[in-house]
Amino acid sequence: MPLYPRFAAHIDAALDALTASGDLPAGLARGAVTVEPPRDASHGDLATNAAMVLAKPAGTNPRALAEKIAAELAKVDQVAAVAVAGPGFINLTLTDATWRSELAAIVDGGDVYGRSTKGQGQTVNIEYVSANPTGPMHMGHCRGAVVGDALASLLEWGGATVIREYYVNDAGGQVDVLARSAHLRYREALGEAVGEIPEGLYPGDYLIPVGQALAQEFGDKYAAAPESEWVVLFRTTAVAAMMALIKADLALLGIHHDLFSSEAALQAAKKPEAAEAELRARGLVYDGVLEAPKGETPEDWEPVELPLFRSSQFGDDQDRPIKKSNGSWTYFGADLAYHWQKAQTADALIDIWGADHAGTVKRIVAAVQALTEGRTRFDVKLVQMVRLLRGGEPVKMSKRAGNFVTLADVVREVGKDVVRFTMLTRKADAQMDFDFAKVVEASKDNPVFYVQYAHARIASLGRRAAEAGITCGAADLSLLDTEDLALVKLAAQFPRVVETAAAAREPHRIAFYLYDLAAEFHAAWNVGNDWPERRFVLTDNHDLTCARLFLGRAIGQIIRNGLAIMGVEAVEEMK
Repeated sequence: MPLYPRFAAHIDAALDALTASGDLPAGLARGAVTVEPPRDASHGDLATNAAMVLAKPAGTNPRALAEKIAAELAKVDQVAAVAVAGPGFINLTLTDATWRSELAAIVDGGDVYGRSTKGQGQTVNIEYVSANPTGPMHMGHCRGAVVGDALASLLEWGGATVIREYYVNDAGGQVDVLARSAHLRYREALGEAVGEIPEGLYPGDYLIPVGQALAQEFGDKYAAAPESEWVVLFRTTAVAAMMALIKADLALLGIHHDLFSSEAALQAAKKPEAAEAELRARGLVYDGVLEAPKGETPEDWEPVELPLFRSSQFGDDQDRPIKKSNGSWTYFGADLAYHWQKAQTADALIDIWGADHAGTVKRIVAAVQALTEGRTRFDVKLVQMVRLLRGGEPVKMSKRAGNFVTLADVVREVGKDVVRFTMLTRKADAQMDFDFAKVVEASKDNPVFYVQYAHARIASLGRRAAEAGITCGAADLSLLDTEDLALVKLAAQFPRVVETAAAAREPHRIAFYLYDLAAEFHAAWNVGNDWPERRFVLTDNHDLTCARLFLGRAIGQIIRNGLAIMGVEAVEEMK
């Protein structure tokens, strides 16, 4: 068991002892009790708020309770000192032997150190990307793709079973536009001069191969045919081609979904009708008239009775229509059925959406709450757009794509790992600039480089030791002093960071942590430049070198594990 959950168990045992002695009443809820690093490292190694959160329900003074808890924790042989601070915080200082033991646990744990069983038994469905199948991926999709994929990996590290899902919006008007655009390219492939692509159609060159394939298969059969004869065929063909293109683009980022759900198939299977019937049976869908638009009422507005979902009962601003006046499903109506479908196979749902969809969050959260009767946790993570720069100047659009920069072009220029790591260097809902010059810069200000460089430096230690003729067997970790063990204290936080990041659904916390760990390692390395006795490889001290190589091995393992969650490979050398 990693250090933090182990000490959480020690605190639990101390509280059990006080309950048994009558100093605490039985049955107190302990869910808010935490064990974490103190904000000020001079206060100790671990801190707990146990007395602060339990004193009031226990009907006692926090500091008095803290003194009793501290007395119990002082009996733990891994504790060197216990201090009560302020109104009742408890700070623990651990023995050096405890930290050396955790260092060994990191190396022994290897690729699984930091994994948790806390989420075991839970299935989480994460839907991310879900770009309209009308063209290649662009950088507007990239951030959500990386955030979703890293979050899926993070939750798996937290013990959950994860379903990675892509919702194919292949039933809306945009795919009819795609079919018409493909038909234009089809006629072009047959030799017709189409000229400038008409406004309202997709102008990118990526549809040229689709038109050529259709021309090769069908000749001029549909060149002059009415749209009704070819629109379904061309739509199906074009969507399939675009999804193949999208999957190839995502593969460049190392992203592969478990499940692709079709909106068209959902509607063909009458899932929206089933959802409507379910909600009507519960009195949550009724036929009513929407309020007139606020402000000046448009001349062509007239009241129409529509089936409305009572989303206002679940925190939304107003009730929402699930069908249009022509009888077709609104986007919300189809989306409602889709989420109900997902909830049949998962205990929790997460959607990764662009920030431009913020206005629809309340209604879909309300719908899921209603359909699942509150049983299914549902989170929507909003992701802000990325501004592309080159040396501070906006990047020009791609001619091949038509009006945007493709994800594939970016990945091919700077690499998958740079793109993935960079997308996680800020909270998902914060604005981000992606500067082609900055993301490949070899400096401390570039987190991608800084973390990778730390791992490369660690990898170089083995080569340096070999060059010095040093070979190591079992390392004597008792030779590591307080300065060495400072690195272990930060490394030992990794399981806790994974657990808290998974609970908060925030994979960027892993990137932040890795940067801090890399900074501590680089600082230790740089001390050796001024003080030779602090170097990791000491040609005149075999045993201490082996102990510090073991320390470096552990730090490298944590970096690799963290990068694995992010979907980034750890490099052995910087080129």
